[in-house]
Amino acid sequence: MADMKLTPLQQDFVLHFGEMGSRWGINRTVGQIYALLFLSEQPLNAEQITEGLSISRSNTSMGLKELQSWELVRLRHKQGDRRDYFTTPDDLWEIVRTLVAQRRKREIDPTLTKLRELELRGPQGDAYAEARIAELRELIEMMTAFHDEMNRLETERLVQLMTMGRKLGGLLDKTPKLNPFRRKTQ
Repeated sequence: MADMKLTPLQQDFVLHFGEMGSRWGINRTVGQIYALLFLSEQPLNAEQITEGLSISRSNTSMGLKELQSWELVRLRHKQGDRRDYFTTPDDLWEIVRTLVAQRRKREIDPTLTKLRELELRGPQGDAYAEARIAELRELIEMMTAFHDEMNRLETERLVQLMTMGRKLGGLLDKTPKLNPFRRKTQ
């Protein structure tokens, strides 16, 4: 990508990431910048990104700042060059772990904090709503505890566990079903 002329494959990937960006809660341009960096063998500077995507320099700068706040890009320097260069981690699992951690920090943790605050208020005279809030908090706590356990695993172990998913599901089919979050019917 030395002259920043994207191949049709690269263009399709970059455009798709841009379209998906809005569904993921990020700006289309941010998604495109990430996709371009992801596909680039070498770190790129802001001018190269601007040229490759045909976007304004200010959009490039804002997009890079957002990606840095998400910890999804790495800043690199080249000897004898004062410009900043950017790249994505080579390890796909590192990218996934970072995304999950950032989404948890931005979305799950504040929700869990709010649910706990609501429960700490004590009975408010709405037993059904109070029970649903408690169920939701318990479910989110269970999911975050599961995430914490999975996050402690080395990547190789996590891949092994994921590939065993179907076998584990078969084992669970043979055990009594327990669902502590199923609504109780009256």
